[in-house]
Amino acid sequence: MSEAPESSPATSRRTLLCGAAAVLAAGGTMAVAGCGSTTSGSSGESSATKGPVDLGPASAVPEGGGKVFREQKIVVTQPTAGQYKAFSAKCTHAGCVVDQVKDQQIQCPCHGSRFAVADGAVQDGPAPSPLPAYTVTVEGGNLKVTPS
Repeated sequence: MSEAPESSPATSRRTLLCGAAAVLAAGGTMAVAGCGSTTSGSSGESSATKGPVDLGPASAVPEGGGKVFREQKIVVTQPTAGQYKAFSAKCTHAGCVVDQVKDQQIQCPCHGSRFAVADGAVQDGPAPSPLPAYTVTVEGGNLKVTPS
């Protein structure tokens, strides 16, 4: 095993960490073993979720309320009978997944943000913007959601 020539500088741990921090601060992405691939979109969602997602029976979503599909990071509401709305379940404040739909509001457990079931609008902060809306249809009694 040969050693590096004395004239080649060694990269210190501090230099490496500072460089990585600079890349991340500039908006770059890094692939870390065991942390997924870098082929996903900027939202971190897999490209596999870009097509229609079958969420099961529409009857699982109560009228005037909604249901969080945690694994798919989608929340579906039914503000009025037969009218379904779908949104990203990732809070626009810190990216936490909303945990419930209660009292006509989609609720985030992390910092208390609340969103309207009808349009995803912020009703109580600190979320800075509405939940992104998705296209939802009912086919054969099942909910089909296409993330935007």
